[in-house]
Amino acid sequence: MMNIILFDNPKTRVKLLPFTFIRPIADIRVGIFKIYEKWERAFNTSVSFLTDDYLQGKFPLKHGSDQYYINGSLCPNKTILNRIKELKEGQGLVCGEDLLVLHTSHQFNTLDSEAGDFEKIEVPQEEVVLIKHPWEIFTQNRGQIMEDFEVVTRGRHSHHIEDPHTVVYGRANIFVEEGVEIRAAILNAQKGPIYIGKNAVIEEGVIIQGTCAIGEGTRINMGAKIREDCSFGPHCKVGGEINNSVIFGYSNKAHDGYLGNSVVGEWCNLGADTNNSNLKNNYGPVRVWSYADRNYVSTGQQFCGMMMADYCKAGINTMFNTGTVVGVSAHIFGGGFPPKHIPSFAWGAIESNDVADLDKMIEIAERVFARRKADFTIHDRQILEKVFELSKFDRR
Repeated sequence: MMNIILFDNPKTRVKLLPFTFIRPIADIRVGIFKIYEKWERAFNTSVSFLTDDYLQGKFPLKHGSDQYYINGSLCPNKTILNRIKELKEGQGLVCGEDLLVLHTSHQFNTLDSEAGDFEKIEVPQEEVVLIKHPWEIFTQNRGQIMEDFEVVTRGRHSHHIEDPHTVVYGRANIFVEEGVEIRAAILNAQKGPIYIGKNAVIEEGVIIQGTCAIGEGTRINMGAKIREDCSFGPHCKVGGEINNSVIFGYSNKAHDGYLGNSVVGEWCNLGADTNNSNLKNNYGPVRVWSYADRNYVSTGQQFCGMMMADYCKAGINTMFNTGTVVGVSAHIFGGGFPPKHIPSFAWGAIESNDVADLDKMIEIAERVFARRKADFTIHDRQILEKVFELSKFDRR
């Protein structure tokens, strides 16, 4: 059995903030699964993580006598998997300056492109999907849904859609897991597949266009309009109009309002009629705050909405500008548009520079976890405390 260690490239970790504040890169969701789940399925084994020290308690590192270090931002595909299987000890796959995979008996506690001497095998760019910027989570989402759909449905049969009032287009591209409830909905998979996870609920009047991935236990509220290229992780509550967006899991965007070309972390709640802009008035490329550059950088995307990290809350009628970046555990409320960069633990970020009380934020997180019958562990608490410390500079 292969010992797979998913490592974080330090430079990429910073580029992917704020989503990597509380997780390794491979814990990011894109497509149906998180990146690490893709690798576990690909090799039918569990993986471990080589990441920042403060995350290792929750995401442990497990060495062996022989290991494959795999870049945590790399998404597997058939070509890459075949290349990995052919690797001998002391060989590695690289793409330009990016180390993709290293097969070695050495045990590293830090790893980047300078990791030891090994035989480098160059992989063409067209064979590689690396998630290196926050907006690539949604720009790569369509392709990753299609890759994951093929993997998760291979050799399996979908459960039947028994509701006589549900209208289906492209039935062969729809896969329904056990325990799903669908009532009087419209599912259109003619342009791409639709995957509906175990025990999900699709309420009356919902319209879903493929490609789309709906996680286990997620509820799509009545009348929702789910447009192309969306992924919702497990146990979300989703409503309103959503387009080309990824919600990691355990988050609520349950009411009317628009979310487009956006990424929302775990344990977030968007109040009723929360909306985001995803297109500038001049139709130019959208700029977003970069933690790596400490400045606004161009995404190269004409459509780019909101990047919201974990544990955030937005009050009713909140309006987010094009390309807004929201840090961890920010609570946003008040009139007008919030700034385009809202730091972690901001409180009422629209018209104030107030900072949330850390103990209160932890108390809220404990309540939210309990509502979903999840455990807020000592590791979760320690991570939030560390992020509070790391993000002090952003709040100045």
